[in-house]
Amino acid sequence: MRILAVGAHPDDIELLCAGTLVKMKKRGDEIFMAHLCSGDKGHYEIKPAELTRIRKEEAEKSASIIGAEIDGGFFGDFEIFNSPDARKKVTDLIRRTRPDVIITHFPDDYMMDHSTTSRLVIDASFAATTPNYVTRYEFIPHMPLIIFMDSLAGLNFSPTEYVDISDVIDIKVKMLLCHQSQYKWLKEHDGIDYVEFMKTLASFRGQQCGVKYAEAFRTYRVWGRVVPRRVLP
Repeated sequence: MRILAVGAHPDDIELLCAGTLVKMKKRGDEIFMAHLCSGDKGHYEIKPAELTRIRKEEAEKSASIIGAEIDGGFFGDFEIFNSPDARKKVTDLIRRTRPDVIITHFPDDYMMDHSTTSRLVIDASFAATTPNYVTRYEFIPHMPLIIFMDSLAGLNFSPTEYVDISDVIDIKVKMLLCHQSQYKWLKEHDGIDYVEFMKTLASFRGQQCGVKYAEAFRTYRVWGRVVPRRVLP
């Protein structure tokens, strides 16, 4: 299958679904990773233009660990809206990558970039199938399945599926550690060590399903988006 993971910022995918992407890659799936925002606001000292460059390089380094294609940085942080222009950009991302499955944010996650990313993915993945909605790329013949990844700290999120990532947690950590610009930022702004934060959530989800570490998901269950089989590893 072709898998597209769409986060709001560089490092969101690594925090919330990288272990699952590793397992999907191992079973032979083709992986695409995208961050809609550049991550240009996430630092106290580094200015936006320089931070954009740094975070692009960090995202590329992380994606290379699993041989994934990387794209994104279409918008500045806090400058992403469910507008016609943004919808066309995300539609083209979907038409270009032609995914069978899209993994993205839970619509009620903790901040606007995350929730807007989720809504854009939902709307654009439908628009991508419509020939008369003209963008740079040709329409796709099917609506991709959408799977929501966990919320930050798992708050207000009730999983419907789990993936055991116990055997790939070290690769997930390695991918997350590529985002070194965020280690200091998240310590100062949010008071967290992002590796410890990630492992705590993975351990909590693992306890729920009887393994050491797990990632949690919810399938987007609406007409035209449900299949009678499991697509997660």
